[in-house]
Amino acid sequence: MAPVDDLFAQEVPAVPDDAPLAARMRPLTLDEYTGQLHLLGPGKLLRRAIEADRLGSLIFYGPPGTGKTSLALVIAATTDCVFERASGVEGSVSELRRILKAAALRRASGGRRTVVFVDEIHRFNRAQQDVLLPEVETGAVRLIGATTENPFFSINSALVSRSQIFQLQPLGRDDLRHLLHRAIRDPERGLGKIPLDVADEAVDFLAELCDGDARKALNALEIAVLSTPPSADAVVRIDLEAARESIQKKAVVYDGTGDAHYDTASAFIKSIRGSDPDAAVYWLAKMLHAGEELRFIARRLVICASEDIGLADSQALVVAQSAAAAVEWIGLPEAELILAHATLHLATAPKSNSATMAISRAAADVREGRTLAVPPHLRDSHYAGAGRLGHGKGYLYSHDFEGSYVPQAYLPEGRRFYEPTGNGMEKRIRERLDHWRAIFEESRPH
Repeated sequence: MAPVDDLFAQEVPAVPDDAPLAARMRPLTLDEYTGQLHLLGPGKLLRRAIEADRLGSLIFYGPPGTGKTSLALVIAATTDCVFERASGVEGSVSELRRILKAAALRRASGGRRTVVFVDEIHRFNRAQQDVLLPEVETGAVRLIGATTENPFFSINSALVSRSQIFQLQPLGRDDLRHLLHRAIRDPERGLGKIPLDVADEAVDFLAELCDGDARKALNALEIAVLSTPPSADAVVRIDLEAARESIQKKAVVYDGTGDAHYDTASAFIKSIRGSDPDAAVYWLAKMLHAGEELRFIARRLVICASEDIGLADSQALVVAQSAAAAVEWIGLPEAELILAHATLHLATAPKSNSATMAISRAAADVREGRTLAVPPHLRDSHYAGAGRLGHGKGYLYSHDFEGSYVPQAYLPEGRRFYEPTGNGMEKRIRERLDHWRAIFEESRPH
C-alpha cells in the first residue's frame, strides 16, 4: 500500500505554458520574490521564519496583485510542505473537511506537514471558518489565508488570534519595473522567445498606472505584446501608445464597504481638516472615479462643516448643505463640480472644533454629573398658574437692555462648555463673548 503521504499529497501545481503571463511569472523562490521588503528583507521576521521552517498559521492581508498567493506558493516550496488550495468563493465545508482529514492522516503517519492555502478567506462564512480551527489549533495544518479585507473585521477572532497577520503593501514603481523587465527577458516563463523592443516610457507608464498591482501590470504587458503586429523586421515594438491602449480604463481598487472605502473617506476628511485643498480634491476624485455614492460624500461634507470648521466659518455648513441638495437635483457628471466646490471651500476655510468640544463637554456633564434643574426664572410662564409657582419671576428680557444683553444666570452653577478659538469669524465671537462674560462677572456679588 502506498504511504499516506503519497496517497493524499498535492505538490505545488505546475503552471501550464498557456497560462497568463502573471501566473507564469510567479516567483519560485524567496530570492525571486519581488517587493514586501518590510516583511521579507534580510533579517526580517517572516523571512527568518520561512527559512528556518518555523512558521505557524498566517494571514496575508493586502490589495490585489501584491503577491499573497505567490508568497504562499513560495512558502510551500521552501518548507517542503504539501500544498492544498481552497477558494473562499467556490469552497465548501465538505471540501475543507476532506483537505483537513488528509492533512491529519498524513501528519499522523509521519508524512510531511500540509499548507492549506485559502484564497479570499474572508468570503468563507463563519461556519466554514470554524471548520479550520481544530487542525489549526493542533498544528496539523499550516493555514495561510489571503484576504483583501481587514482580517480583524472579516475573519473569526478565534482564527485571527491563532495566526500571525502580515500586511502586504502595493508594489513600488521600481518593483514593477523589475518584474516587467524580467518578464520581457525570461525565455522560459516570460516573453523572451518573442523578438521584443519595449520602450522605457512604456514600462514606466505601466509601472505608474497599475497602482502597485503586479498582476495588472503583467497582464497589460502581455495584452500589448500579443495584440501588436511585428514590424517589417519581425520585431514586436511596444511604445507608449501601445502601452496606453493595453489599459483602456484605469480601475481603482475600491470596495464600497471595505477598507478602501473607509480609508479613502478618512483621508478625504483629514485633508479638509488639515487645510490641504490639493489632497482633499485628490481623494474626492478617487472616490468619484471609483463610483462612490454621491450621498455618502455629501453627508461627510455636511458633517465636516460643523465638526471641523464650525463657527470659524458658519457659511461652510450652508455651502455643504447646499451642495448636498444640488447633488440630488443635478447628478453626475456635473455633480463633481459641486462637490469639488464644497470640498475646496471647506478645505480653505478657517478651522474650529469648538462646537464639537462644547457639545461633547455638555453631553459628558449630563451623562456623568448631577442633572441640573431649570432655574425658576427661566421656566415657562405662559400658562395660568405659572406665577403662583414662581415660574418666570425675576427673568430679565434681554432686548430691554442696551446691546440686547443683561447679566443673568442661565445655568444654576454657571458652568462653561463653549470656548471659542481665535480662528476666522470665531475671533469676533470670542471678543464678544469675553465682553459679555466680563460684564457678568462684574455683576456678581463679591
